[in-house]
Amino acid sequence: MSTTVTIKPLYLDREAAAAFLSLSSTQLEKMASKGLAPKPRKLSAGRSAWLVEELEDWGRSLPVSDLKPARNSGYGRAGAADDANDSK
Repeated sequence: MSTTVTIKPLYLDREAAAAFLSLSSTQLEKMASKGLAPKPRKLSAGRSAWLVEELEDWGRSLPVSDLKPARNSGYGRAGAADDANDSK
C-alpha cells in the first residue's frame, strides 16, 4: 500500500502566482510594482517568487465585485450570464 502526500507550496513563480490569482503575469508584475499586490520575495541571487500566504491574504482582502460575470465564465445556463434575474 502506498501513501500519497500532497504538500502546499510555500512559493510560486511568476506564472504560477498569476494563474493562482486569475491574472496575467504582466498584470501581476504591474500591480506589484505599484504596491497594489504583494511583491515577490528574493529566494537567491537570480530567483524570486511570491509567498503563497501573502497571495492568499491579499486575494481575500479584495472587495467583492458588483460586476456581472463575463458571458464566457460559465455563469448561468449555456455559459451566458443569467439575464432572467436582471428583471426582478
